[in-house]
Amino acid sequence: MGYTTDKIRNVCLLGHGSTGKTSLAESMLFLTGASDRLGRVSDGNTVGDYDAEEIKRQISISAATLFTEYKGHKINIIDTPGYFDFAGEVSQAVRVADAGIIVCSAKGGVGVGAEKAWKALSKHPKLFYISKIDEENGDFNATFQALREKFGHTLSPLVFPIVKDGRVQGIIDVVLRKAYTIEKGKSIETAIPPDMQSTLDEMYTVLAENVAETSEELMEKFFAEEPFTDEEIIRGLKQGIRDLSLVPVVCGSGFTGLGTELLLDTVINLFPSPADITPELGINAAGEQVSIPCDRSAPTCMLIYKTTSDQYGKFSFFKVLSGTVDTDMVLINPRSGSSEKMGHIYMMQGKKSTEVKQIGCGDIGAVSKLSDSKTGDTLCDPKNVARAAGIEFNAPCYSMAVTPKVKGQEDKISGGLTRLAEEDQTFSVENNAEIHQMVLSGAGDIHLDVLCSKLKNKFGVEVELSPVRVAYREKIRKKVRIQGRHKKQSGGHGQYGDVWIEFEPQSETEDLIFEEKIFGGSVPKQYFPAVEKGIRESMTKGVLAGYPVVYLKATLVDGSYHDVDSSEMAFKTAANLAYKNGLPQASPVILEPIGSLKVNIPDINMGDVIGDLNKRRGRVLGMNPKGDGNQEVEAEVPAAEMSSYAIDLRSMTQGRGSFSFEFIRYEETPAAVQQKIIEEAKALAEAE
Repeated sequence: MGYTTDKIRNVCLLGHGSTGKTSLAESMLFLTGASDRLGRVSDGNTVGDYDAEEIKRQISISAATLFTEYKGHKINIIDTPGYFDFAGEVSQAVRVADAGIIVCSAKGGVGVGAEKAWKALSKHPKLFYISKIDEENGDFNATFQALREKFGHTLSPLVFPIVKDGRVQGIIDVVLRKAYTIEKGKSIETAIPPDMQSTLDEMYTVLAENVAETSEELMEKFFAEEPFTDEEIIRGLKQGIRDLSLVPVVCGSGFTGLGTELLLDTVINLFPSPADITPELGINAAGEQVSIPCDRSAPTCMLIYKTTSDQYGKFSFFKVLSGTVDTDMVLINPRSGSSEKMGHIYMMQGKKSTEVKQIGCGDIGAVSKLSDSKTGDTLCDPKNVARAAGIEFNAPCYSMAVTPKVKGQEDKISGGLTRLAEEDQTFSVENNAEIHQMVLSGAGDIHLDVLCSKLKNKFGVEVELSPVRVAYREKIRKKVRIQGRHKKQSGGHGQYGDVWIEFEPQSETEDLIFEEKIFGGSVPKQYFPAVEKGIRESMTKGVLAGYPVVYLKATLVDGSYHDVDSSEMAFKTAANLAYKNGLPQASPVILEPIGSLKVNIPDINMGDVIGDLNKRRGRVLGMNPKGDGNQEVEAEVPAAEMSSYAIDLRSMTQGRGSFSFEFIRYEETPAAVQQKIIEEAKALAEAE
């Protein structure tokens, strides 16, 4: 079971949703005997998609860690989700993979998912796998040409299909010039059809041109029109893949297994091992940059790239960056300073764990029951502290309020989401006291829907999602002088407080500015704090729609008191009455939060995006070219208009757009909008 570092390959499968990544992973496992049946997504029995939510929805939601053994090599396969709501899982996989396979369907052409995968793997060796070549309407040639147009001439064909009467009969290996068919899941060599010879020659010429560019020696040979040997082609491919100057294209069918064997050969022969990759850089205990060599004899250093949590406990998936990880080894977490014991370590095949004594350098494994370590953390030898780079996730951009269907289960929601946050760092939850809502923020509507389903299935709490209330404010626009008089007589001591207060707008601070200009002791000094307290408490609810009042100045100018009946409570109540009587006369207005929006979009979507921002009452401030045919649009938009923006932008740009939004200030709302806010607040108050 133990493999030397040079015999390990760590690959991730990336691409648009429903292109066949999980089916390809199943084919790789089945062909090599790592699984005893070919699982199908539609049957819910794949090794990779084992979560109840994945089986129900028939999509991948989390990155599955799988492995197989092939021709003396161990191939770790991380199958990632194609839906953009689960991009955090892709970030985890790319962080520990040494190479990537971008899966494109022969039926759907080049999807946005392929563009995103290309971007995610910008610093990684990679290849394209064109899937579903044998399905109706599958067109390898059209997809191959579309890929070359999109990603450039460095794409080099290694495999292409034999098509006869519209049906795929087999595949041809361009490098070795051999043809194969599939029988009972096994590749069988066959003769190259005469009518495919010219296509093979064309493909070989494209490949040879790209290989020639990998070294001066091969370039000279190419110009001299001397044929390359198979070894030279393979050596050139290997070099080109590693220095990112060449990207192979292969094809096949995950369902029948056609092409899977050639893909596995490509992975072990052309993709780099962990030892071939530039060593990781880390930060030592002194804060200095150090190299983390991928060397079995070096001090142990491992990176946790994924966490899963279920009723059986917590599993932390890791990659060994240097040294080895052994059972009962004690490592330190440089982030927290705490020690972690590697009690039980495992090889993971989807949800199935196989306990082992050691995970070697460059390999991937899992450990159970770590106490204080999370995704992105490094664990290392206490005598040789080195903290590797963590994992960067996109900030959550879509928020909804979450409430239990049965009142009183808020604590259950909090507890469940805390557990789910151990395995998913791409969502956040906040108890917003101001709007009295628990706000759940994630990557999109499917993401939040999955989280709600998990709350129900794993923690037994059913929840509902509703729009997040906007935190409006109120202020006044003119000065008023008003009396507040509180007089009550009810046997024994009465209550008496009488104040004249000037309310006026100010621009220095959102907080209250309180002053007193009392002459002749009409209100004794000991009651001033009570007057201020009465106003402050009143300011939590404005007179228009009950939102907090800001930018208010209140000056106590006059009043009267009673030797016996006056008290702090009486003056506090008098101040409250002055507030309630005075503010409606002071031209009150509702303020809405305005945010700074930065949207990254392709040039082609500019018109749609700006038109949409105008509908949202946004002000476009400028545009900055970002290269690669992208623009950044800067705008200021009311927060109330942004609730569905994550979904709408995805729709407008087919998933290519991204944005960030930050609160900057409050502004007065237009009259029509203000009236709507007042009506909504009234309806909410009646409902409560």
